[in-house]
Amino acid sequence: MAQETKFGTFGGVFTPSILTILGVIMYLRLPWVVGNAGLYATLGIIAVAHVVSVCTGLSISSIATDKKVGAGGPYYIISRSLGLPIGGTLGLALFVGLAFSISLYVIGFSESFLAYWGWEVNVTTIRICGTVVLIALTIVTLISTSLAIKMQYVIFALIIVSLVSIGFGSFDPPPTEVVTTPAEGGESLAVIFGIFFPAVTGFTAGVNMSGDLKDPKKAIPGGTIAAILTGLLVYVGLAWYLAVRVPREALMNDPEVLLKVAYFDWAVVGGIWGATLSSALGSILGAPRILQAVSGDGIMPRFLAKGVGPSNEPRNALVVAFAIGEAGILIAELDAIARIVSMVFLATYGFLNISCAIESLVSPDFRPAFKIPRAVSWVGAVTCILLMIQLDLLAMLASTVLLAGLFLILSRKQLTLDAGDAWEGVWSSLVRSGLWRLSRVTSQQRNWRPNILAFRTAGEAKRDELRAVASTFIVGNGILTDVELSNEEPGEEAELDDPDMGVFFEHVPPLDVYETIA
Repeated sequence: MAQETKFGTFGGVFTPSILTILGVIMYLRLPWVVGNAGLYATLGIIAVAHVVSVCTGLSISSIATDKKVGAGGPYYIISRSLGLPIGGTLGLALFVGLAFSISLYVIGFSESFLAYWGWEVNVTTIRICGTVVLIALTIVTLISTSLAIKMQYVIFALIIVSLVSIGFGSFDPPPTEVVTTPAEGGESLAVIFGIFFPAVTGFTAGVNMSGDLKDPKKAIPGGTIAAILTGLLVYVGLAWYLAVRVPREALMNDPEVLLKVAYFDWAVVGGIWGATLSSALGSILGAPRILQAVSGDGIMPRFLAKGVGPSNEPRNALVVAFAIGEAGILIAELDAIARIVSMVFLATYGFLNISCAIESLVSPDFRPAFKIPRAVSWVGAVTCILLMIQLDLLAMLASTVLLAGLFLILSRKQLTLDAGDAWEGVWSSLVRSGLWRLSRVTSQQRNWRPNILAFRTAGEAKRDELRAVASTFIVGNGILTDVELSNEEPGEEAELDDPDMGVFFEHVPPLDVYETIA
């Protein structure tokens, strides 16, 4: 019987994460970002983007060292903290975002591949080349996840060689000044940030593989933080290098500027192709696993949760991811897809930070080995919300409406987890805080609320009569505790509550009626 293959920190988390971070945006869009925004604004964009990634990475690491992170990575974390309706909503959004990011990376590869061989780069050629590449990547993933991971080691080496080649190269003719300020008539910083942001979203590539890791509690924190910091250093260093060594005109208008800068242009070509393909592989490995986990919880049809082989390969979910990725390739517009991916990931990262903050605030069993200040998670969440508003308010409102509608649909399905979620702790904390505040203030007559404790024997008629009388007193503002003194089983007590009226039902089997009331 075949043995299940599990991966460690380097192979399962760091490698897929750093390869997705150092991907299509670094090679094909970072020179354009520096040319439009200038060095100072570019460093600001990199810094703000990494506020999100660092805060979210720390939040994920904290949660991962407190509880077992099952298959589905970010979806698993959110759903086990905030419940299945919210988790399912964000899980499906993340799946769609990852599936579209496959097409983002494949389109980036196609642009470079076609240009290198001197073929015309247009919508039709990008669609043809992208479709062929996507089919090839899907076949590799179908053959073996282990094979896909091993391929990434070779690609990692190619990226290192390409960066070294760029570092030892130069541009001819050299620039007359350092590109420090924004270009006149260039794109707005909001547009530039939206196009750049997908560059830092790759750090969840390893988290998405949580179900395939030997020791997620050890691998996720170490691999994720190492990948984020490595990516930060590379982006800052490369942005500075481009601003100092390359003229603005070339940065803004020449998509092959890195090939002309590099000491060996073939090394950069290998790096671009390797980075884009590895990023696509990371997404095509992660997206189906999220859909598989979502389906396993009953949110989507169960057949999508079905796996194959000892590693439970999500082949049915892979077909759906392939279809969405192909749809993105047919759009064939790299910058448009980048903005869609940015919005989805910002929403997901915001909720990951909120999950960590709420867990640390209300869950008495939240004792992570990797502890972070609660403020880190709140800073990450608020930054995500502000960036969504700043990037594209209309797109944010539209996505909010769609996510809210999906949440309402999932809420009506009354999905629950056997292990529960953090909301019981949230309500307990709110009630505790409210009771403490009420006990510290002087009660005013205008704020009086009736709080009726009523006892009765069993019987539907008696219950209805008592509640009819009580309703005239509480009229939506007070509380009635309806205590049924009976040795008969009443059924589900929650079904006898009436939250709209303010009625809470309690069933008490009395040994003696008067002693029970007393």
